[in-house]
Amino acid sequence: MRFLLDDEQREFARSLDALLTAADTPAVVRGWASGDHGPGLALWRRLADAGVFALAVPEAYGGVGPLPVETAVAFVELGRHGVPGPLVESVAAGVLLGGVGGPAAKEWLPGIASGTAVVSLALEGYGPYALDADVADAVLTVTGDELRLTRGAGGATGPGAATGPGAATGPGGSTGRPAPTGPGAPTVSVDPARRLFRPEPGGEVVAAGPGVREAVRAAGTWATFATAAQALGCGEALLRATVAYVKQRTQFGVPVGSFQAVKHRLADTLLGLEFARPLLYGAAVELADGAPGAGAAVAAAKVAAGEAGYAAARTALQLHGAVGYTEELDLAWWLRRARPLRDAWGTPSACRARVLAG
Repeated sequence: MRFLLDDEQREFARSLDALLTAADTPAVVRGWASGDHGPGLALWRRLADAGVFALAVPEAYGGVGPLPVETAVAFVELGRHGVPGPLVESVAAGVLLGGVGGPAAKEWLPGIASGTAVVSLALEGYGPYALDADVADAVLTVTGDELRLTRGAGGATGPGAATGPGAATGPGGSTGRPAPTGPGAPTVSVDPARRLFRPEPGGEVVAAGPGVREAVRAAGTWATFATAAQALGCGEALLRATVAYVKQRTQFGVPVGSFQAVKHRLADTLLGLEFARPLLYGAAVELADGAPGAGAAVAAAKVAAGEAGYAAARTALQLHGAVGYTEELDLAWWLRRARPLRDAWGTPSACRARVLAG
């Protein structure tokens, strides 16, 4: 099994790194956490232009996917730069809608691929919250064998609205669909840039039947996979920042990075991240091949990457000292994200159980 990226995949990673570095993502994250979504949505569109959201959308709907390896490459970079928003959820929604097909897929998947539609979702077994539902054009939920869609804040101008292709209008310009509804107040999160909302009950039934359950399983696996990649990238960013800091800070006339205890802590952190990387790309290969054990491989990658990212956060906090948790330091946003990423879309215990189940 080959885990090395090819030249095109490495160039994709470099181009995303350059794009996100130029975008000043710490400022974007701060704005997103405070409710200013404009810079984040502008960055969203640039990521779409780079092809990020098309990676999990089938070609029949305007995408280029599914491409798990390229998705891993992209989400490691997104995690490294701390990009906010329902990134994982939009990718998982692409897999879910692609699996059920029908009018909903035709309406929403081209928009997901092009970045004109922001979609969040909540699935049974992964927690009750939909991330950033306040900026989503639609929120997907599943009840039994029914896939439901609630149009969100952007629903009036999103895919399928009165101005969209094939939209039937009624008296007064109505689309004949339920009016967009707000998601309510967010639930407090450890990471202020991860805004958690409980989806409103009800919604329009857009698919039903046994095929929905299979599509939900696939979407959950992809969400777990993309979150593992984010966690790995987040851990890498934390380690890189910490190494740079201990080279600069001095004590007793020498850099603190020269102390053996500090070196050992950093080495242990690096080992955790490097052991997680082949598990992530191994899972990507199994997803691409449709292997029966792909779900277990993804779960193993999520455990390793999530725990390694969280360990990197603990190392970064300790070695930065009191300055590490201050909001003035950009590092604080990555510190706050590592723990939620460890637990989102599959807690360590749930993923270990999935690995043991085979």
